Amino acid sequence: MDIVIGPQDRTAQAFDPLPAEAPLAMPAQSLSTPPRADRAPGRGPEWRRALVMLAAAALTAAGVYEMVQVLKIGGITILEGVILALFTALFAWVSLSFVSALTGFVALCCGWRDALGVAADEPLPKLGDRVAMLLPTYNEDPHTVFARLQATRESVDLTGQGDQFDWFVLSDSTDPAIWAAEEACYLALAESSGRLFYRHRPNNRARKSGNIEDWVTRFGAGYDSMVVLDADSVMTGEALVRLAAAMERHADVGLIQTLPVIVGARTLFARVQQFAGRMYGPMIAAGVAWWYGSESNYWGHNAIIRVAAFAACAGLPTLPGRKPFGGDILSHDFVEAALLRRAGWRIHMAPTLPGSYEECPPSLLDFAARDRRWCQGNLQHARLLPTRGLHWVSRLHFVTGIGAYITAPMWLLFLTAGIAISLQAQFVRPEYFPNAFSLFPHWPAQDPIRAAWVFGATIALLIVPKLLALILVLIRHDARRQFGGGWRAASGVVVETLLSALTAPVMMMFQSTAVAEILMGRDAGWQVQRRGDGAIPLREVMHRYAMPTLLGLLMATAALIVSWPLLLWMTPVILGLVLAIPVALITTRAAGPADSVLTTPEDRNPPAILERVPELAAMMHGKVCVGDPLDALRDDPQLRALHLAGLARHPQRRRGGIEADLAIARTLIDDAHGYAEAARWLGPREKRAVMGDSETLQRLLAMG
Repeated sequence: MDIVIGPQDRTAQAFDPLPAEAPLAMPAQSLSTPPRADRAPGRGPEWRRALVMLAAAALTAAGVYEMVQVLKIGGITILEGVILALFTALFAWVSLSFVSALTGFVALCCGWRDALGVAADEPLPKLGDRVAMLLPTYNEDPHTVFARLQATRESVDLTGQGDQFDWFVLSDSTDPAIWAAEEACYLALAESSGRLFYRHRPNNRARKSGNIEDWVTRFGAGYDSMVVLDADSVMTGEALVRLAAAMERHADVGLIQTLPVIVGARTLFARVQQFAGRMYGPMIAAGVAWWYGSESNYWGHNAIIRVAAFAACAGLPTLPGRKPFGGDILSHDFVEAALLRRAGWRIHMAPTLPGSYEECPPSLLDFAARDRRWCQGNLQHARLLPTRGLHWVSRLHFVTGIGAYITAPMWLLFLTAGIAISLQAQFVRPEYFPNAFSLFPHWPAQDPIRAAWVFGATIALLIVPKLLALILVLIRHDARRQFGGGWRAASGVVVETLLSALTAPVMMMFQSTAVAEILMGRDAGWQVQRRGDGAIPLREVMHRYAMPTLLGLLMATAALIVSWPLLLWMTPVILGLVLAIPVALITTRAAGPADSVLTTPEDRNPPAILERVPELAAMMHGKVCVGDPLDALRDDPQLRALHLAGLARHPQRRRGGIEADLAIARTLIDDAHGYAEAARWLGPREKRAVMGDSETLQRLLAMG
């Protein structure tokens, strides 16, 4: 199925890029007063949750007991007490993750299916509901964004049920060139088929959550369900139809989250993330879905949501106080799922449903930049923990989200305290006499054999889930063949584990820094997600990785001062920090044949929809070329008509209010002797202001 690009001599015509509005109220929810639940979902799998929690508690108790035995020889000092407290929290975190993964392994071995029966091995159902496909975008490459959307549209049309879906591109882009290019790409696709709409928002209030809220309040009443995508999302038509059918069958379900598979990795770093997600992700997701039940979570994209429930129950309030803990809620997805569940709607995961895809940042620096924003949003959830009426599993989602980031500085403190104890034992005189009379001092000491067992047990809890996921692949003929055979799959696990071990200490440093910045009041802002080949200038790599490298050298020096065995003990952490710069340079290079052990089933046998995306992107790049946005609007009457039609849907500018960029632009236009001079004087901010004001834009374009 080919898209048709219209002729270049298009004439202006009335062109409204949006359907008739169908307003739906979306009130902000109170965090102190829970709403009256309209429905009461059945009890969750409480026995499963009890089993998971008891098993994690038992593992934690055993680990803490052994650690106490390690430290208690000669009495536990204050520094050792700090280590014990940190170890208890960290070992509990690792134990819960281990038990959850183990339940996923057992569940998949036993043929477990999600409670909603969203499966790919049944006939495709017939839909009756109207579904809105929402693609929020912010300064992304328009050609690739629209290519992914078009590939998904074509896949839905192939199911024969495309008439049930409407497609909305919801732009928050602030770059004027990207704004004009989005409109040009929209025109290219809208001419070939219907049900595609485009809306540019004049302000970016509340970021992505505000973007979705704006759509709900203007168009939500016209649809039963909505599927929220990311700019890098692709979903098959079969997956979307099955999700929509599940929402129709289960009237008490408010949200179904799929498991997006990472695809399209072009660097070694991205290839490692892609392999890890594909190998371990299904088992981990099945584990949490098995015991979360109807209190599952929302990851912000590739999920279907009941529009009426979302509007009535998930309106986000603005938190009092200053950023980073006040203001708009950043990690909105967790909160929206919790509010839906508070109102009585079931939240489910469908981890075994295929056909849901996303991409991964190409480098650790890009990953860390995105992670910094997530870190701030998750730490902000600490203010939401006291919210009245939340289910305890929803609060657990908040806690685990917070723990995903505060464990990084905890690990760093744990390692630092361990080195400090060793240095103390090396250099501090043993003068620890008790208050009572004693002939001998209390020497600071630990049990090295038990310490080795504790270390080994901790590593085992981290490694065994990887081995269980590999076993799931090896015992299934189709899965084993898709990964290229058992030896290739096993080799991939080894390579992924080694590379992840090298990058983990650096990520620990980045996350620790992010937590410290947030606690000191620094806001993350809203950065554009960098995609592509991951190429990073050497100067930036040296600058960003200098601190981890220095810390690694300091740790190595401190350990060597104590003893060679301590240096060997610390090698996994020290090596990752000291080699941070060369590892960063290696992992940001383009993946090649040497990385074939990290190939995934989607690499070896790409689904048709994934092969279609680059074809469409190349076609869009070849046919839709937008240089200067003002020149494009001036030269293309239909693009200009589309742009003005979009502005007509913008809220009216408040009379008497002064917008600095627009005022500057108007002054420059008044002072110019023609269009060329005015356009040359306008900077990006002024161009965006002019493009957002119909009167000023038309006056500029009419200049000679």
